[in-house]
Amino acid sequence: MPTTLPAPRKATRPRADALRNRERIVTAAREMFVEHGPDVPLDEIARRAGVGNATVYRNFPDRDALVREVVCSVMERTVAAAQAALAETGDAFEALERFVHAAADERISALCPMVSSTFDQNHPDLEAVRERCEGLVEEVMDRAKAAGQLRPDVGVGDVLIAAAQLSRPPAGTGCLSIDRFAHRHLQLFVDGLRAPARSDLPGTAPTVEDLRQP
Repeated sequence: MPTTLPAPRKATRPRADALRNRERIVTAAREMFVEHGPDVPLDEIARRAGVGNATVYRNFPDRDALVREVVCSVMERTVAAAQAALAETGDAFEALERFVHAAADERISALCPMVSSTFDQNHPDLEAVRERCEGLVEEVMDRAKAAGQLRPDVGVGDVLIAAAQLSRPPAGTGCLSIDRFAHRHLQLFVDGLRAPARSDLPGTAPTVEDLRQP
């Protein structure tokens, strides 16, 4: 008699409570990484998230996996903010402006240095979200230049560097105290991007490849 193969099991979706727990862990980790750095104890993250240690390790087998998830989720939300602005108004410069301010809200400047110090920068998940982020910024900048909104002598690297530097707390200050001023300084930078340019920029616009060089 022919052998009857068992029907393949359907892949089960994570339960809603499991997804909520994962989101709580990522949110708590993001907050604590910003406040204390990437070496904060995982049991402290679990406590802030309101879950047990076992739940943290069930979702993230090691610290690198959790840090990577936090960085990727922050970059995804920053990209989503720019995409939403572009969909709502069709205004490329407004989308660029939304991206810059969303990066500050997400504390991306405090989190991204962890990428080079804690785990593989070439992990596929990180590469994918980084390419989406860089691609979106390049797209909105090209559209803003074509519309005469953006000065032609700036590049993607200019925006990424300024967004990181202007939203990063200066040495000796706390992250929370500097939040009052980050958006003010970022808006000054954004206004300086508008065309027509009032001055000539020294040097050449940094590219994404320039930023990746050691």
